[in-house]
Amino acid sequence: MYKHILIATDGSELAAKAVDAGLGLAKQLGAKATAVTATEPWAALVSGEAAFGFPPDEYEKAAAFTAARVLAGVTEAAARVGVACATLHAKDQYPAEAILEAAKTHGCDLIVMASHGRRGLTRLLLGSEAVRVLTSSTVPVLICR
Repeated sequence: MYKHILIATDGSELAAKAVDAGLGLAKQLGAKATAVTATEPWAALVSGEAAFGFPPDEYEKAAAFTAARVLAGVTEAAARVGVACATLHAKDQYPAEAILEAAKTHGCDLIVMASHGRRGLTRLLLGSEAVRVLTSSTVPVLICR
């Protein structure tokens, strides 16, 4: 069935459910797993006067620290269920693009991720990384709520 599962996470409580589901599926299928977390470009998050108070090098340090913490949590969860899981920090990439690129680059045949369940105007204004992945992926996507 699936041989290499990509598990996307942002470290949130909801994403942890997708991590558990992806690792559980990998264990059941005897599949490889790779976890990915993305750090958006500094310029996309900070502009104007705020840029002076939060310089790029500080942002990079904070992003690297957060990504390491998130991926360490996945590594611990994988060890608990007995699944080997590689980790990947996609720097300076938007989440959907990072997920799609990682799946392609690493030859993953399934993507597992959470949906934050936004509806209505919030979804229209903020968009949805899950929807972007779903509509652009060439491999199946399992969305966990």
